Amino acid sequence: MVAEVLVTGGAGFIGSHLTRLLGEQGVGVRVMELPGVLTSHLPAGVELVRGDVANRRDVRRAVAGCGVVLHLAANPNLWAKRPDEFERVNHLGARAVLDEALRAGAERVVHVSTESILASADRRSVVDERCWLSYHDVPGPYCRSKWLAESYALRLAAEGAPVVIASPTVPIGPGAYGGVPMTRLIADFANGRVKANLESDLNLVDVRDAAAGIWAAAQRGRPGARYLLAGENWTTSRLFALLGELLGRPGPRFNVPYPVALAFAYLEECYCRLNGRVPMATVTGVRLTRRSMRFDASASLGELGIEPRPIRPAIRETVDWLAARGLIRR
Repeated sequence: MVAEVLVTGGAGFIGSHLTRLLGEQGVGVRVMELPGVLTSHLPAGVELVRGDVANRRDVRRAVAGCGVVLHLAANPNLWAKRPDEFERVNHLGARAVLDEALRAGAERVVHVSTESILASADRRSVVDERCWLSYHDVPGPYCRSKWLAESYALRLAAEGAPVVIASPTVPIGPGAYGGVPMTRLIADFANGRVKANLESDLNLVDVRDAAAGIWAAAQRGRPGARYLLAGENWTTSRLFALLGELLGRPGPRFNVPYPVALAFAYLEECYCRLNGRVPMATVTGVRLTRRSMRFDASASLGELGIEPRPIRPAIRETVDWLAARGLIRR
């Protein structure tokens, strides 16, 4: 099958579901992934190109002949051993993909951004697709790299390029083969590592709805528009209560004060830079708990024709998926 659509990061959490969706619709798909990234879960018939989005020669090879480019490749982990990795991949990599896709004649490019750069410091507010924060209003190197990438995509669209923005909130569901923050949190809870709760809001979207929204934005989105792909507004205490119910174990016994959580995150990040492990708490993640993470995507989803699934079954599927792979104890 001739590749019509390039999905960068197509073996990732949202990317693999998006790739499967495209295959089910008979669309020829090419996936760009880093050398060494697991791709055995991708559907048959997918064309695989190995390369780095920050390398323009690799990108040029990947975009050749594709009329639609869906750019998902990024480091989503809120923390990296080398913080400049966010700038290299999330910002400069996005610029490379956007530039080379347009230079190759792509008719539509979807840049997949993040809800975290929309999170208002006013915790009473509900955020929608019209929100805009300045560079200095977003916390941490991850969020700032994504802010710069989205700003560049919007600038290209303002100049007439066929670029659309899709902004999923926190995806949840089965199939996070490479690991993502929410799936790791659920695994940590199941394995008894979550000892306290830092009470905060979060918006969860079924990963399959996020994938469907990205494809709908490619087909029906307006160039220069941002489409918020959000599901249900939850709190961390509600999430831990449900996980406790599903896993048969008690939730965290006490709430940790924000200053204590922030200090712990700083210390854990320093420790993890020495031992190479991924911290359970990140400074950026803790800072985001002081912001409004409640979202209203009704306008975006209505325009795209997406009706989001309920989240409770997706959480159950995540637990089942982790248990089936021996990653958690029930």
